[in-house]
Amino acid sequence: MTYSIVARDEHRLGVAVQTCVMGVGAICSWGRAGVGVVATQAMARRDYGPRLLERLAAGQNAAAALAAEARRDEGRDQRQVAVLDVAGEVASFTGADTIPIAGEVRGDGFGCQANMMAAAGVPEAMRDAFVGSRGALERRLLAALVAAEAAGGDLRGRQSAALLVVEAEHQEQAWQGVAADLRVDDDPEPLMALHRLLDVREAYELNRACQEAARRGDIVTAASLAEQALALAPHDQNVVFTAALLRAHGPDPEPLQQLIRRRPGTLALLEWMRAHGEVQLSDAVMARLRP
Repeated sequence: MTYSIVARDEHRLGVAVQTCVMGVGAICSWGRAGVGVVATQAMARRDYGPRLLERLAAGQNAAAALAAEARRDEGRDQRQVAVLDVAGEVASFTGADTIPIAGEVRGDGFGCQANMMAAAGVPEAMRDAFVGSRGALERRLLAALVAAEAAGGDLRGRQSAALLVVEAEHQEQAWQGVAADLRVDDDPEPLMALHRLLDVREAYELNRACQEAARRGDIVTAASLAEQALALAPHDQNVVFTAALLRAHGPDPEPLQQLIRRRPGTLALLEWMRAHGEVQLSDAVMARLRP
């Protein structure tokens, strides 16, 4: 079974998918900021993704773009495709010869689709979870995937998942405006892994905000943001480094000393950053950090 959702909120467009095949993110999920997103699955043809995005970028709406591409596809009866344009229109089809149980539902600004379902009701469960959730679009998309798994899951099991979110605002270049592009290519619990990746991504966003606050000289705000990031991703060395660095401004150099003992190369990075004005640790603190 492959199940997916395409959806938008006020500022972003997204597509999320889970299946029992390796590397679903390279096959199913496509998106471009200010243009739209696509899910192509069930004997999937990858070219539905780039072709539909090109049609949307040229001014066609979701329905017209999908109808035109489906006419070109002699194998469309075995496919399932959904496309969401920047205006919030969703178009989709489930081929008559798609592996059962297959189905789809659409709502205001979203579409949910699944094939090879262990039981009917997966698209409806995704719809209910998405509509009933709040917060960032990427978290709502993940909630829909979790609901799909709980509603029946794949006849074959689980293996990979992906989540792609792009900005609704138009960008000059096709590669710009990607808010999240997360892929779990091979994992016995891909949705749990995707949840962890979302936590790390959020931690990195907090880390960037922390660094900006530190450059402004607002060390109190920076330290708070660093601790929030650390709570989300305590295993990530970049997050650990930033939190330790902010504590050293406290001054509490012990976490940074511990990190340098574990990873001696950290000191060379710190020296470079200080030389380039990226950190403002005093000579006294630096002396305590050096062997």
